[in-house]
Parts: sequence; C-alpha cells; structure tokens
Amino acid sequence: MARADIHTRLVGWLKVVLPLAALAILSTLFLVARRIDPEAALPYAEVDVRDLAREPRMTAPTYAGTTSDGSSLTLSADIARPSTKDAPASAAGLRMELASPDGSRSDLAAASARLDPESREIVLSGGVTMTTSSGYRLETAELAAKLDRTGLESRAPVTAAGPVGEIRADGMVLRQDDQTPGAYVLVFNGGVRLVYRPGG
Repeated sequence: MARADIHTRLVGWLKVVLPLAALAILSTLFLVARRIDPEAALPYAEVDVRDLAREPRMTAPTYAGTTSDGSSLTLSADIARPSTKDAPASAAGLRMELASPDGSRSDLAAASARLDPESREIVLSGGVTMTTSSGYRLETAELAAKLDRTGLESRAPVTAAGPVGEIRADGMVLRQDDQTPGAYVLVFNGGVRLVYRPGG
C-alpha cells in the first residue's frame, strides 16, 4: 500500500515538473537563439528567363571519357553553350586533364574554347596554360586538343619552362611516340630557341 502511495505521488509530481521543464527549455532556446535579420536572408536567384531562352547555357558542366588509345580525358568549364546554326559549341573558363596510359599527365586551362566536330577536336584560346607531369609549364595563345585520341597541338608560338631551361618555339605537339608504342612525346618545332639552365 505504501508503495502504491509513493508511486501515485511520484506520478503526480512528474505531471507538474515535466511540463515546467519543457517550458524552461523552450524559453531558453528562444532567448539564446539569434534574431533573424531579414536583410541577411538569402535573396532569390535573379534569372533572366528571356536571356536564357535566347542564349541557352550550362553552368559548371563536366565531361569525362577515354580516347581510342586509352588516355583518360576530363573537361570542365565555368559555362558551356551548345552549338547553334550560327556558332559551334563553346565554353568559358575551360579546364582539361589528359592522363595517358604511360602515366604522364597534362593539365590545361584556357579562357575560352570552341568545339570543332569535323576534326573531332576542341580549340582552346584566350591564353592557354599547360602543365605536364614531366615538369614543363607552357603558355600559348591557342591550342587544339584531339577528343578521339591523344594529341595536342599549338596554333601559335609557345613559351615553356622545364627541367632543361626555357624554350621558345613556333609550335608544339604532344603525340604518340612512333618509335615506342604506348609512349608519348612532347615535340617543339619551328625555330626552337633553348636557354639551357642545368638543374632547372
């Protein structure tokens, strides 16, 4: 009987204490929580629907694939625009990664690019920078990259810095090595000038 009385009293007290505790917790949350500043709220995205309809585009697109000779190719851009009857597909803020089967890698960046479907290549322009895993950093105004096989070719003079020193040339080609199957070579051509600096 005494146990039943204790149990009844405990239940009665809990009925009063628990709601009061819940109220105390809620009031604390409201007091501690920061005020919402309507001015700091995220604004709605300002999208010009007419502009999008007139000039469709994709933001931050990425493409990844494999060439016929086994190199992995990854393309990404800030903005890409599909082809129209007046202009080919193009991109702004293009980045390209090319990893060949022999383990070498080339990373390219350009302000703009356009797709040439007939020659199956993408033409980078607006200042192209290329860095290779062999230690070269090249700069040129325009460069064409094959999409169906491993191949890069500058279409303007090239300046480069690498393990042997500084190089200036009328052109540059990255292609498969004819003498060694599965290997790739970086060739400078057309009036090559080398400033040799031993030890890099």
